[in-house]
Amino acid sequence: MSFNLGCLLKIILLNDNNHESIDLDKVTTRGSTTNASSSSSSDIPKEKQFTNVVFCAPPSGFENYPSAVQNVIDTLWSGPENGGTFVFTSSGGIYGPGNGETVSETTPIPTPESPRTKRLVEAELNTIAAGGCVLRLAGLYTLERGAHNYWLEKGDGTVKGSQDGIINLLHYDDAAGSCVAALQADREQTRGKTFLISDGNPTTRGGICESSLKSKKYGSKSMPIFGGDNSAGKGKIYDGHWSNDVLSWKPVYSSFDEFMINSQ
Repeated sequence: MSFNLGCLLKIILLNDNNHESIDLDKVTTRGSTTNASSSSSSDIPKEKQFTNVVFCAPPSGFENYPSAVQNVIDTLWSGPENGGTFVFTSSGGIYGPGNGETVSETTPIPTPESPRTKRLVEAELNTIAAGGCVLRLAGLYTLERGAHNYWLEKGDGTVKGSQDGIINLLHYDDAAGSCVAALQADREQTRGKTFLISDGNPTTRGGICESSLKSKKYGSKSMPIFGGDNSAGKGKIYDGHWSNDVLSWKPVYSSFDEFMINSQ
């Protein structure tokens, strides 16, 4: 199985005797035509349902992503009436490109401009209608995964977009931790709610590269050349204080810069 958020959640939940984990990469659900890379719906006992479910597979690989999420809600989750929680991991990207403004859990969502965003919004609506909760995650990273790795190691030395474009980030471990926090939180506080999850320290494209150069892995790299194009927007600032309070959660890695400095 390739590295993803689901892998991290599986590791965390397998270390908690109160949870059961199914080894799925891209979920194949009963009656669905979605793809699976390592398992299939035959791995799930017929009529088996679960009190707590986390759906964290991305839209790629699904013929109909919102229907796949709905299928999991209908067939694998025992429902809110049984005291459990359904968590769907979405993306803060659904707020659109932004122009430097601050967004929160209650900020209205603009009309989706891309098919991917449209699928995420529809999946969110399915989750909320069923009494589940949505976690809108910031851009995910590890030392070797994320925009910084592409810009400094795999790219051509240029970055599309301006150096001062705002980026919100979240370490993969903290993304997994926020999902666990949502499962453990008061059900009455999470049911039908949307949460915004980030490390609370927005940076910029230039800041990401500067922070990465402070690490041992990227210390020998050079700053890329930025395009200087703000036509796609300046980005936005995530304000997830309400989410942190309700979920009683805070990130282990409080900023991308701190993570890179300490990744020696």
